[in-house]
Amino acid sequence: MRLASITLAALCAAALGGCANTLQDQPIPHNILEGLIVAPFPVYWAGASFHGLAVTDAEHDPGGAYWVQYGDCVEGGQATCVAPLRVVTSPDNSFLPGGSARSKSTQVRGVRALLAQRGRTIVLATGPVVISVFARDAALARAAARTIAPINTPGAPRAPLPAALGDSGYGETPLASQVPSQVRVLR
Repeated sequence: MRLASITLAALCAAALGGCANTLQDQPIPHNILEGLIVAPFPVYWAGASFHGLAVTDAEHDPGGAYWVQYGDCVEGGQATCVAPLRVVTSPDNSFLPGGSARSKSTQVRGVRALLAQRGRTIVLATGPVVISVFARDAALARAAARTIAPINTPGAPRAPLPAALGDSGYGETPLASQVPSQVRVLR
């Protein structure tokens, strides 16, 4: 009788475990998307879902950039995530990522684009921002670059992108965390 109980418990655990979602997909809270809408510059995204990939995360990083992640992490370890698609909008238009890395230049929606990592990364300078599209493959990166639109300013998917503006000086302005606290004499 004891062996039968243990066997039954093990079978139930295995059956229930097979139904579990180890990734625990959850919709992101609305306040995260609202943070994108009130950004002081255009923030680009590919919509609530793109090519079957839902928005799974969006953040404003300490350097000022906003990013939107699509799909669950496909690689990585603790505190590291390589998502199928990530769209990053940076307000520092004086800096075009890539440096001396091997890249190819092309036109995407009327603006110059740099292609790197065999087309899996596409960097576009448009208006006052730089948009970086990181994808699991070149086809997904191209499709996203052709579709992205600002979430917080007028713009349409597949429409021509605005020409890059001159240096905004964003990179010359220190971040709040870089400004020392005022020193006061204690008496």
